[in-house]
This record gives sequence, structure tokens and C-alpha cells, in this order.
Amino acid sequence: MSLKCQKDSYLRSYRSRVASCRPAEPVGKGEGKYEVVLDDTVLFPEGGGQPYDRGAINGVEVLRVLRRGAVAVHFTEEPLEEGAEVEVEVDWNRRFDHMQQHSAQHLITAIADRDFGHKTTSWNLAIGAGSRCFVELAAQSVSPAQLRAIEDTCNEAIRSQIPMTPHWYRSGTPELERVRSRGLPDDFDGSEVRVVEIEGIDTNMCCGTHVSNLSHLQCIKLLHTESKKGSTLLSYIAGGRVGHYLERAYSNERTLNQLLSVSMDEHRESVEKLLKSNRVAAKVTRAQLREIAQLMAQLHLSSPSPRPFFNLHREDGDTEFMNVLGNELAPKGVFVFVTVGGERGAGHFLLARGNDDDVAKLGPKLKKFLTPPLPYIKFWTLKF
Repeated sequence: MSLKCQKDSYLRSYRSRVASCRPAEPVGKGEGKYEVVLDDTVLFPEGGGQPYDRGAINGVEVLRVLRRGAVAVHFTEEPLEEGAEVEVEVDWNRRFDHMQQHSAQHLITAIADRDFGHKTTSWNLAIGAGSRCFVELAAQSVSPAQLRAIEDTCNEAIRSQIPMTPHWYRSGTPELERVRSRGLPDDFDGSEVRVVEIEGIDTNMCCGTHVSNLSHLQCIKLLHTESKKGSTLLSYIAGGRVGHYLERAYSNERTLNQLLSVSMDEHRESVEKLLKSNRVAAKVTRAQLREIAQLMAQLHLSSPSPRPFFNLHREDGDTEFMNVLGNELAPKGVFVFVTVGGERGAGHFLLARGNDDDVAKLGPKLKKFLTPPLPYIKFWTLKF
């Protein structure tokens, strides 16, 4: 059995009837209180690696759609009357984005296998216009030249306006022997098998929603590869996501041009210089803080009548700064209490004394006293 959305992926609304409505099984917050089953639906249930659609039934928001056997179960926050005729509407922007990314995966998988023997073992359709999808290829690596060739061939197929069409075959028919497949689901009812064909390029068992013509993909951009336990993850975006990615990249480029006062071609060199300069500055700052801590300790100990207690707060200090003070003063019998850090971000305090008992008694009390009004301070002690 196929749903209306699988027969016509471009159908945005449909008149249907509520077959059943019951309280949902315990689910997470915001995932729907009621399970609604319709006679048919334009909302695709999660499956085949494609996320579920969102939409509305008579204006009631559908938060998710799951498949149970051949039935699509819609999860809503409000109940719907059983037997009532309803208007089912799909969130078209989300749906069409999923169609573009899923159809692009079929094309990438087919070209990578046909031209280089790299078979797809899994894939992921990340949700959101700013997200990247990936296919996992059974290959130790994919060279930059292969990556360019796969992308060029995919985009040539898109420009050629090749049709992409779903077909249905009875289980066991000879046509299915020539179809690429990763197997049928365990709950397959033995009826018709849905096959998606890219004319002259690929036939593949699939339950998802797809474009009717590769030209609707607009373009595919392969981004980068990562190694994963003997296979390769190939990141990609297609269709509207390419434009969204380009818009963000161009905005970032203009911002960096202004911040760095250089052109895009000089970004890397400029940032590397800044990082190197920052590392040198941080090293100098740490050394200076150590010297300051040593001088403070010496100044305290060299006074005519040194106090047995030393307390200090330094906003730009760090744990090493506190450690130097503790090492210099505590062995001389001075009780040390030092805090470092600002109100924004993590802070620390040090409590140190040659006598372990004093630290053990006072430490927990100070922590209890400081933590509620100063939650950024973390308890840290040094004992000798």
C-alpha cells in the first residue's frame, strides 16, 4: 500500500477522513498527545532515511508522523473527531527541501557506484536549511579528483532534465532483480514494492518522496569527506540549501574582510598570523603573572611584621597564579585565600595552609558561603 504523498510528492493538500483518534502512548514533550490515523495522507511518515513531514489537519498542527506497518500515524496536540472529513496540508518548504536532499542522495549514490565502484552503505538527511547531509561510501578514501568528477556528472544530469519516476512492482517479479536495494523492512506486508527510477541512471527501492525531474534539484555541491572506520563520509547539499549556504558564506566573507582588513584570499594567512601572535601574547602574560605572584609573595614575607594571613582577588589571574602564591606562602605558615576570575565566566578560589586541618575545616564553609552569590567560582584547594 502506498500513501498519497508517495504517489504524488508535489501534492500539498488533500481531503481525507479520520479513521481513528486515540491518546498517544507516552512520548516526549512537544511530540503530540493524540495518535490520528487517516484514510490517506499527504504527510510522509519517517522512513528510508527521510525525516517525517510536518503540517496540519483541519488547522491542527501535526508534530510528527510515524509508520506502523502500512499505516501513517499522525501525532497532534488536539484530538480530531473520528469519521470527520478533514483537510490535510503539508509544510511544503520542509517537504520540498527533503525531496531535494533525498533525490540528490540517490543521484550521488548512483554516480559514485557506476563510475568508481563506491557503494553507499548508509546516508543521513540532516534537518534544517543550514545543515549538511552525507552519504557513507564503502571506500577507504575518495580523491579530490573523484569528488570533482562525481559532482560534475551529477550536475550535468541535473542540467539534462532527466525524469525521476516512482514505479510499483509485485514482490517477486523479475524487474526487481535489477533494482538496487538494501532490503525490505521487517514488517513488509508482501504487497507492492515501490521503486524510484532516475531514467537511464538508477533504479532503487525507496519509500521516500522525490522530485519528478532532476532539474528540480537545481544543483548539488559536494563539500568534504571524512574517514570513518574504513569507509568515507561524503558531505553534500542540494537545491535550496546551496543558495542558503552561499548566502551565509558570502556574509561571513564580507564580515571577515572588514574585521581583518584583507580580501578573502588573504583570510587564512591573516588568521594564522593572529593566532601566532595570540599564542605569544598568552605565553608572555602567563610568565608575567607568575612573576607578579612571586613578587607579591616576597613582598608579603619581607615586611617587618608579616601577617599570618594573605588574601587577594585578581580578575585576570588563573590557577597557576594562585598556585605560585600558595607554594610561596603556605609553607611559611601563611594562611592563603585567593580568588581569580571575573563575573562573566568561570572563576576559582584557593585556600592554602601548611596545616591540613585548617584547610579541611574552613574550605567547605567558604565554598558554601561563596557559591550561592558567586556561582561562577569553583572550589579549588591546595594542601601541603
